[in-house]
Amino acid sequence: PPASQNNEQGSTLRDLLTTTAGKLRLGSTDAGIAFAPVYSTGAASGKSGRTMPNILDDIIASVVENKIPPNRAPKINVKSETKDEPKDDKNCIQDDCSKRYSDIQYSWICDKHVLWLRDHKNSNNWKLFKECWKHGRPVLVSGMHKKMNFSLWKAESISLDFGNQQADILNCKDSIISNTNVKEFWDGFEDVSKRQKVKNGETALLKLKDWPSGEDFKAMMPARYEDLIKCLPLPEYCSPEGKLNLASHLPGFFVRPDLGPRLCSAYGEFILQLQQLPLPLIVEHHTLQYHDIGTTNLHIEVSDVVNILVYVGIAKGNGVLSKSGVLKKLEEEDLDDLLRKRLKDSSELPGALWHIYAGKDADKIREFLQKIAKEQGLEVLPEHDPIRDQSWYVNKKLRQRLLEEYGVKTCTVIQFLGDAIILPAGALHQV
Repeated sequence: PPASQNNEQGSTLRDLLTTTAGKLRLGSTDAGIAFAPVYSTGAASGKSGRTMPNILDDIIASVVENKIPPNRAPKINVKSETKDEPKDDKNCIQDDCSKRYSDIQYSWICDKHVLWLRDHKNSNNWKLFKECWKHGRPVLVSGMHKKMNFSLWKAESISLDFGNQQADILNCKDSIISNTNVKEFWDGFEDVSKRQKVKNGETALLKLKDWPSGEDFKAMMPARYEDLIKCLPLPEYCSPEGKLNLASHLPGFFVRPDLGPRLCSAYGEFILQLQQLPLPLIVEHHTLQYHDIGTTNLHIEVSDVVNILVYVGIAKGNGVLSKSGVLKKLEEEDLDDLLRKRLKDSSELPGALWHIYAGKDADKIREFLQKIAKEQGLEVLPEHDPIRDQSWYVNKKLRQRLLEEYGVKTCTVIQFLGDAIILPAGALHQV
């Protein structure tokens, strides 16, 4: 737009948000918006009888007013399907990227649904990431642990530094939460004999969730926080200073979602989740132990998220599978050839099993889980959502039924030590 219009309309999205909301905060009624500001009235609004206008509604109205001239209807671009147009963009993306990004080491896994960036040091990774990200595809970046101070992330190191802290611990087998000293959790992290027992004598499958989180994490673990920040994958998107990190550049009067970082730890899964500005980051520690119980049930994150596996501990004690036993169990999963090849590589250490679904399948999955609940004689209340409530871990048998009855295919990913899994907001996943 001409320079004279820049201050009014905003030449960029950020300028538009800043100028419009800024004027509204100052009480201006001439913010270049299409409709009069909406004010609420009543006792809660104070002496003036009105409160701050609904900024989001006004901004949307401003966008409509400024971008669509009144004498011209909006142009809707609807492409008709022809024989020359591909019905599936997976092959299109792959073919196009192979020509344009020959300098990047990458592969496609999970039937071309997941991009695997194999060289975390390549400064051009973000260019290929962008092509995949705009299609809402998950991305895997391997080798992040090579950039980190490994000694900081060992279970015994965290226990030594913070074992006297109190935190909520969840038993994933019965969903019972207790508040206890975290040293008890860490003592049993790799030694099964020191783990808590439940009423029937079974060993508890514990999860130390979101401890610490956000500013508490940065204040409590400054050295680990700094080590994490400097080693983020795709820093253009993930770093607080990243030029493509939208959330970090939002004006201060916007309320951001909880972006972490968060430290989550579990027997079978030890996760440090750093929800780092637009891309929440999860750094994970896992003990190699196979269960048909999820330590993270099926759910959806409201923001994009980065999950980094920084430590894998091999549990020892009676009833624990050996490493070879774990590998055998993982091979029974529906894996593609590249993941099976990684399992056979002695230099790779698997730590977590992920099942990921596209956001567009959420309604089908929700309907399926409600159907299974009724089959099992469970009460299905209208106000309850099985995905929002995180009440299900979809086991192998149910995943097969989901495919056969609803046509929803599971994307199965094994996360190895040092892998960063980047998920778009709305993608369903369990671990």
